[in-house]
Amino acid sequence: MIWPGTSDPYKRKKTLRFLLITALIGGAVAAASTVAQSEINKDNPLKELCVNKRDTPYKIKATLELIVDNEKAYIPAKIGFNEDGSCHKTMYTLTDDGTIYAEWTEEYPFEIGHFLWMWDFPLRDMDQSKSAMYVNGVKSEHFINHPLQNGYHYKGVFVSKAYDESKDSDFLPPEN
Repeated sequence: MIWPGTSDPYKRKKTLRFLLITALIGGAVAAASTVAQSEINKDNPLKELCVNKRDTPYKIKATLELIVDNEKAYIPAKIGFNEDGSCHKTMYTLTDDGTIYAEWTEEYPFEIGHFLWMWDFPLRDMDQSKSAMYVNGVKSEHFINHPLQNGYHYKGVFVSKAYDESKDSDFLPPEN
């Protein structure tokens, strides 16, 4: 089969030159975008992979309790740590008791949702219209965007999209 623009040697050369120039421009745009993104995110604490060697005077300690589909969810230790445990991100846990730590070089508006994102909590699988976040026992209007504050207790009550609420109900007639 003869491809369009390749039967005539002049057209073939012109087509190949066009494809080469297009590939070079695409590669240059991709490289420039990568460099620009790395410069923009250079001091973003949510993108920082290791804060062990940084001086981090801004520190927050809060507790989190998660209820998913009416059952208490386990929050593991070492969230935010790398594979060998030698380095941690700006938000992490040390133990499995739900204590969250956040630290950075300066004050930063950390949110409870940032921790859930770093943990890879399956928020997309949750029905957000039925879910809620409680801060010190009071329902938050900000949901997962509530600011993380030192010493506060957060309780996330989530309902998954696949949750069958009927199994929590008793279909027997009420007793008289």
